[in-house]
Amino acid sequence: MNKQAIGIFDSGVGGLAVAQAVHQLLPSEDLLYIADSGFMPYGSKTQDEIRGRCHAIVDYMAAQGAKAVVVACNTATMAAIGSLRAQYSLPIIGVEPGVKPALQQSKSGIIGVLATPSTIASQSFQRLCRQQAEDLGRIVFQPCPELAATIEALHLDGEHTEALLRRYCEPLLSQGVDVLVLGCTHYAFIAPLLRRILPQGVSLITTEQAVALQLQRRLAPSCPTGKEQGRVRLLTSGDSQRFSAQLQVLWPSVSTLSLSAVGEALALQTDRLPAC
Repeated sequence: MNKQAIGIFDSGVGGLAVAQAVHQLLPSEDLLYIADSGFMPYGSKTQDEIRGRCHAIVDYMAAQGAKAVVVACNTATMAAIGSLRAQYSLPIIGVEPGVKPALQQSKSGIIGVLATPSTIASQSFQRLCRQQAEDLGRIVFQPCPELAATIEALHLDGEHTEALLRRYCEPLLSQGVDVLVLGCTHYAFIAPLLRRILPQGVSLITTEQAVALQLQRRLAPSCPTGKEQGRVRLLTSGDSQRFSAQLQVLWPSVSTLSLSAVGEALALQTDRLPAC
């Protein structure tokens, strides 16, 4: 890549929501996104396996000249953020649940967190939520075992996905939750459906904008100031054709961004991540 890029990775396509927020906020920055689809789901792996995979990906990004890395996955953040920051000198930005702003916004003092079962089971995640809560109210957790895979399959709407969301939300709503925190980056892509089916007065908190702002603060002295559009490069450790199909739905404008940035004959560059 012509200049140092920001590396962003996730177990699949969920982190694309974060990448989009970063690109919108920092349009002159080059981005290198890795969907580690060949190793997903992270939730079924041990903490050591997830950490090993995260270090292998960041090794690859550092070798590519990345100037910062965003761990755009809640499960990976909980498992590996500490060891990544201990090993690398470049800024490492993780994804944290927006519990504190949710509690500050809540009128009932009861918020719900939707996340993968492994994220909710993580002691680091539970501890972080308690720290953010600071006795501001009560947090109710709801594991969503099928939701990330449903989003990976591009079922972002329809009866099956709606029924799934209603099943996950009902226990939270019955306890008086009036703010829902989306504790998985994948879930940003079903937020429009979720907003349609939630009762009036129940709001959502997502984290992609907060992550982008934190990255901007960390990079403020070195952010490009020109008007040139940054290059968006996308890689996958899984099936490249499936990844291309996912991109057409989840980030359809990325081909135009890539083409206008580097003038390549191919509008979209989709590579496979070398084995790591």
